[in-house]
Amino acid sequence: MSLLVNLVLLFFLLVMALAVLKTKHLFAMAMLFGLYSLLVAGLFVVLDAPDVAFTEAAVGTGISTVLMLVTLASIRDGHEATTHGKYRVAPLVICIFMGGLLIFGTHDIAELGDANSAPNREVAARYIEKGQSETGVPNLVTAVLASYRGFDTLGEVTVVLTAGIGVLLLLGKRKKIHVKTSGGGNGK
Repeated sequence: MSLLVNLVLLFFLLVMALAVLKTKHLFAMAMLFGLYSLLVAGLFVVLDAPDVAFTEAAVGTGISTVLMLVTLASIRDGHEATTHGKYRVAPLVICIFMGGLLIFGTHDIAELGDANSAPNREVAARYIEKGQSETGVPNLVTAVLASYRGFDTLGEVTVVLTAGIGVLLLLGKRKKIHVKTSGGGNGK
């Protein structure tokens, strides 16, 4: 059942990515990016990473989408994506190279749910056995997130807070900006 859910989510991620590539309207593109992020957050939930899913939902789906929409609302012109000249090969080569590196990097990852992997055999056992005595926190999940992974959690909270402050600052300055288009006109 989990494999079927993963395949459905990956299919919809592919559809969203292709839709983002094909659309020329920037408002629709921003909304599709938000949907893509929401699907990624759902995939993280299925993969038993709810803390990463919450961060992806808050930053990727919420704050980033609002930031893109505020940016689009702050300009008068330029809601259509325009391409000049021929397609360039360099971005495609870079994407294929980086994708290949990411796929190569997954060979060292332990099988999902493998009881004999190092995280399940060593780290989880230590958290379960000594978590309460080392941290003084009765809830094991809270002990892991607040104590063992405290810096990671602090980093996630800092990212969310910084993004939120950035969006609030942008929402406070709602002055329209005129973008110079290729049809002439004066830029201000």
